[in-house]
Amino acid sequence: MSYLEYQVKYVPSGFRKLLHLNWPVVFLITAVSGFGFLMLYSVAGGSMTPWVTPQVQRFGLGIAIMISMAIVPIWFWRNMAVVGYAVALILLILVDFIGVERNGSQRWLDLRFMDFQPSEMMKITLIMLLAAYYDWLPLNKVSKPVWIFVPLLFIAAPAYLVLSQPDLGTTMLMVAGGGAIMFLAGVHWAYFATVIAGVFGLVVAVFQSRGTGWQVLKDYQYRRIDTFLDPTQDPLGAGYHITQAKIALGSGGWTGRGFMQGTQSRLNFLPEKHTDFIFTTLAEEFGFVGAFGLLILYTLIIIFCVQSAVTNKDRFASLITMGVAVTFFLFFAVNMAMVMGLAPVVGVPLPLVSYGGSAMLVLMVAFGLVQSAHVHKPR
Repeated sequence: MSYLEYQVKYVPSGFRKLLHLNWPVVFLITAVSGFGFLMLYSVAGGSMTPWVTPQVQRFGLGIAIMISMAIVPIWFWRNMAVVGYAVALILLILVDFIGVERNGSQRWLDLRFMDFQPSEMMKITLIMLLAAYYDWLPLNKVSKPVWIFVPLLFIAAPAYLVLSQPDLGTTMLMVAGGGAIMFLAGVHWAYFATVIAGVFGLVVAVFQSRGTGWQVLKDYQYRRIDTFLDPTQDPLGAGYHITQAKIALGSGGWTGRGFMQGTQSRLNFLPEKHTDFIFTTLAEEFGFVGAFGLLILYTLIIIFCVQSAVTNKDRFASLITMGVAVTFFLFFAVNMAMVMGLAPVVGVPLPLVSYGGSAMLVLMVAFGLVQSAHVHKPR
């Protein structure tokens, strides 16, 4: 019996598929989002506006999208991979012409009802395309040089467009996510060793280019690196964000100051307290216990996704589930490292917690793919 015949005969149809959802992931996503609603309510001074109500609405829409996608067979999403990637690439190109600019960065498209960030969409469609590519490619060709070039091109094209916006954080996440799919698909480790050596050389070139005519990064990005290396150089300027974030993290102690009692956020010392630095608000108000609790929820989501991937016999479904898990991990790991001073500030939101429509909806689409892979795997 072929896999398609198995799907037709044994996989439940219609609403019965809901019974086969990865329900622990659904509950964990809801719990993490609940953390986000509480924090947004707190930083708004005990008000549902301007952040909580829109975020709850987006979460509700996202859950509906996730469940709807779960019902659709996984082979449909495999066939849509090229279309999704092409649409995301076109939208990234449009950003250069009609994108909305904020704080020196042009990253959004004005959709009237919300500002949409195409780079968020590209993170997921890139994983879809690479998973479909390696599902199509025979295993004996995975590490052949000629077949390595194609996925590198898939990654390089959007990475260049996103880096030019400029958005270094999203570019790094995109490249790392794409590289993870290649590694999981079976590409030989020697290629990655070569890339690591190249990255080391690039880092050297970045520092050597500063102040020259061929400067690689923007001036503000160099300031972020300086701030990461020594925030005390400019505590009231470039180092202000990370300094205040560390104060908030340290003041929370073991159990925190209490809900809505965080002085750093309540007195507006903490910058971007509803987006990139919302983790510091949580740590200040709920302390180590609250921060560790959120980390446990994130870890459990990863574990359930990995467990679903390794037990799935469909190569595309397994790769895309692992790709979403890796991307999700990179999201919260980079954000937490950033606000704790362990990584440069690169503008990466905390998944499902930070305020933002594009990030929330795209993540729910990603988990919709994970659920579709889980529902339609052979049992």
